[in-house]
Amino acid sequence: MSKHGRILVAMSGGVDSSVASVMLHEQGYEVIGLTMKTWDYASSGSTSKETGCCSLDSINDARALAVSYGFPHYILDIRNEFGDFVIDNFVDEYLAGRTPNPCVLCNTYIKWEALLKRADKLDCEFIATGHYANIRKQDSGRFVISKGKDENKDQSYVLWGVSQENLARTKFPLGSFTKAEIRQMALDMGQEELAKKSESYEICFVPDNDYRSFLRHQVEGLDEKIGKGNYILSDGTVVGQHQGYPFYTVGQRKGLGIALGQPMFVTKIMPESNTVMLGTQNELNSSTALVRNVNMVKYETIPEPIEAVTKIRYKDAGTLSSIVQEGDIMKVNFHHEVAGIAPGQSAVFYEGNDLLGGGFLL
Repeated sequence: MSKHGRILVAMSGGVDSSVASVMLHEQGYEVIGLTMKTWDYASSGSTSKETGCCSLDSINDARALAVSYGFPHYILDIRNEFGDFVIDNFVDEYLAGRTPNPCVLCNTYIKWEALLKRADKLDCEFIATGHYANIRKQDSGRFVISKGKDENKDQSYVLWGVSQENLARTKFPLGSFTKAEIRQMALDMGQEELAKKSESYEICFVPDNDYRSFLRHQVEGLDEKIGKGNYILSDGTVVGQHQGYPFYTVGQRKGLGIALGQPMFVTKIMPESNTVMLGTQNELNSSTALVRNVNMVKYETIPEPIEAVTKIRYKDAGTLSSIVQEGDIMKVNFHHEVAGIAPGQSAVFYEGNDLLGGGFLL
């Protein structure tokens, strides 16, 4: 009988989830490893060698580690569920003139649900992942996510959508460690190749991070259906033509294919007229934001305005703001202007290191 019970660990084959599984094994949990096959590059028309969490090499690495430590390992094919939800949403968001956040959707609706469903079948009380974040239970009974020790690797931003029910069964073993410490642990385990594994910061299903080619492969005849459109300024002046509105995002500066004598940014996308608005840095700034599909984590609701640090993208340092919940919408008033609020991206609210909640920018 194990010391702490049975736990299902999501293993991608990378250093983080591998060390997490060994850490829990050595703490006395009865570990079961699970690698989820979410995507393959052939489905996106790519001839590139598969890399990352869905590649055959990564799956084999995860299995080899599990075998070496004597715990079971399974592979779960969730390509259909992943494609039907995450990929369809990714394409639909760009066609709606928004910038999608696939990692949040995958965590919220696919990975946690798939893990817990399999955990129930395997009589596992808990699941664990290699995310750099912490979790605790408050006196109120609510589970709170907080930032990981490593500020550069903190992944709490992509976890705002995980429900209280799912958080109650979740463990993040790496939250109190830095990436350097995890790599050293891998070396101490005798896993030199694992410790040296590089990381991918690309979207797992977009080969070479080229989302435009991916969209063209997913939507047959996309260029012909959309066609070229106008670049305009805020006063409506037409200043040139673009390749089609789905190929641009708010805040974009490079790759516009137009020179206007000063740095210009995408400030607004209007899919109904296939129009992309350009403006200066100042025109990209905003002091307010509205957020939809809000999931509260630390508190159930916040009927009165409270101060929070709001992040509008993953690598954003965050901006002090006043937030107030108005029905299904969170209204954010930034204490100073922020640049590049992109509809479709996540806005995530923090109170100190604690995750208050998050949602999608309108």
